[in-house]
Amino acid sequence: MRPDTALRDESPVLLEFREVSFGFTEEEMILDGFNLSVGAHEFVALLGPSGCGKSTLLNLSAGLARPFAGRVLFQGEPVAGVNRNVGYMTQGDTLLPWLTVARNVLLPLEIRRSPVASRRAQLAAALSLVDLTDAAAKYPSELSGGMKRRALLARSLIYDPPMLLMDEPFAALDAQLRETMHAELLRTVNRTRSSVLFVTHDISESILLADRILVLGGRPLTVRDVVCPPFGKNRDLDAVRSSVEYARLEANIRSVMYRPKTSAELSLAAVPA
Repeated sequence: MRPDTALRDESPVLLEFREVSFGFTEEEMILDGFNLSVGAHEFVALLGPSGCGKSTLLNLSAGLARPFAGRVLFQGEPVAGVNRNVGYMTQGDTLLPWLTVARNVLLPLEIRRSPVASRRAQLAAALSLVDLTDAAAKYPSELSGGMKRRALLARSLIYDPPMLLMDEPFAALDAQLRETMHAELLRTVNRTRSSVLFVTHDISESILLADRILVLGGRPLTVRDVVCPPFGKNRDLDAVRSSVEYARLEANIRSVMYRPKTSAELSLAAVPA
């Protein structure tokens, strides 16, 4: 089995890339015959340097971009437009400053024209999930950085998507707050049983959060290694950080990410952007 299609367990496949090719031009290919699969309830980290194409994988999964060739499938069906079965959380603060937390979190339901009668219960559940019930009437300017992140997470989850797409969502936070959000995210997705496709260039973050790490690099993008941290769904992050296995994984991944480029990779990198 090819490493970029390997699943950690026998979970049903939720998202699948089959021989997907994509680029801004045919001469500048970001993906060329790329394969990927994500199982139900699986947390997959896409780890690689900035600009290597990780966000492109999220945009294709969300239906915000279309492949030149190959197919992107979600729950066995081709992604042929905006994928409304995923929640998408980016690094940026996309809360609307003139709306309260409640109104911001409700936006996806309003856009979908969900039944008004059910919205209050869905809002209450989403805010409770991220411990923001008491902040429902506040405006974004009144929130801390961590509260803003939790509000964005609630907005991504309010329509109960089977998968979350997360593009370096905690990169702008300080180290202490990022640790808090790591624990918050794991607690939340364990309760919702959502799958997660998580983009990061932080080795530590990938080991702490993921069931499976795809170490990415090259141009076109390739999977250099697949790592499955053995810490389980209900991992204690403090215990993970102090473990011998954590240190071993970090050293091994670092050696893969920063190994010298092959002659083929150097040749591709020399092609003008």
